[in-house]
Amino acid sequence: MAEGTIKRLTDKGFGFIDVGAEKDLFFHSSSVEGASFDDLREGQQVTFNEVSGQKGPCAENVQVAR
Repeated sequence: MAEGTIKRLTDKGFGFIDVGAEKDLFFHSSSVEGASFDDLREGQQVTFNEVSGQKGPCAENVQVAR
C-alpha cells in the first residue's frame, strides 16, 4: 500500500491525498475503510491503493496510517 497525507476534504464526500507528486490523488468517501469519512482530518497520514478510475488515477481502500 502507498502512503500519503490528506491535503483537502470537501463537504461533498470526497478529498485529495498529497503523494508528493505533481497531482494529488482523488478519493471518494466510499473508498474509506476502518473509519468514517467524517472522522478524517486534513494533514492525517493515510495508506491506500492507487487505481485507475474513469477520470485518471485515484485512491481506494483509504485507511488512517497506524
